[in-house]
Amino acid sequence: MDSIDTKRLNDSNANDREFSGCAVLFLGCSSPEHNLLSLYKNEQGKFSVFKVIKLTLTDSVGGLEGYEILKLHDADPFLGVELKFMSVPPCQRFLESYACGSLAQFLSQHASRLLTLLDGVVMETQLKAGIHTLDQNLQDLEICLEHIRQSQPVRLRDDEVTQLEQQLQNSYGPPSQPQQELPRNCFLFQKRVFNDRPLTSADQQRFAAHVGRDWKRVGRALQKNCRALKGPAIDNLAYEYEREGLYEQAYQLLGRFIQSEGRSAKLSRLISALEETKLTSMAEIMLGIQPRD
Repeated sequence: MDSIDTKRLNDSNANDREFSGCAVLFLGCSSPEHNLLSLYKNEQGKFSVFKVIKLTLTDSVGGLEGYEILKLHDADPFLGVELKFMSVPPCQRFLESYACGSLAQFLSQHASRLLTLLDGVVMETQLKAGIHTLDQNLQDLEICLEHIRQSQPVRLRDDEVTQLEQQLQNSYGPPSQPQQELPRNCFLFQKRVFNDRPLTSADQQRFAAHVGRDWKRVGRALQKNCRALKGPAIDNLAYEYEREGLYEQAYQLLGRFIQSEGRSAKLSRLISALEETKLTSMAEIMLGIQPRD
């Protein structure tokens, strides 16, 4: 499947700045016991479901800029997530992630971790813009983008979403305090101190099991300070292990980093690369951070 022709979509910077449009992402679950709509309606589960959605979108779009959640609503049996896009690039990345299955993969990973779903539970998705079901046009993402452009927002962000956004921001730690000197061999992540150490084979396996299609983005962040990953090294790894799949490609990437850097291949360097590429949830996984209720 070809990417959207960016040159056609961005005829000028002005057009990009003026872009806005809406889409509704419908989320469901194959297990009646783990219905996302029911979990969201439950006050105890509402925040966890919202965090799953927010992390999924952050991973899919590649950051927090250029879009926002306007409202979550009952679309029984689905949970509807109304999204507003304010520029072309994040909307393009969202569509491409949805079309290739990455969004569904991120959703499944975060739901399994934060909602403690059982193995085998399948997450279900559908995407609409106005009267158009975009799942029927995923072979032509330019059409999907145009449908989103034509579907303009009819509301401001819902108060409940604003409260959940604030709760999510607060969950990452207390307000910033005056910077204090870190103990030796430690590093900061989300205002928390972690012991630094060389990466292990267990880290390598965990990274490969969860990073998915983003392994190349992480590799390009690591290559800035790793000679073994410079030049065509990452593309060569992708080609060499293409038949083995994403797990092996990611496993070999981190293995190349560890082999080249030795004891300097520290956990802090990997976490820094994950932060640089906006893969916050992946960093949480690598550090074993449990979700907050």
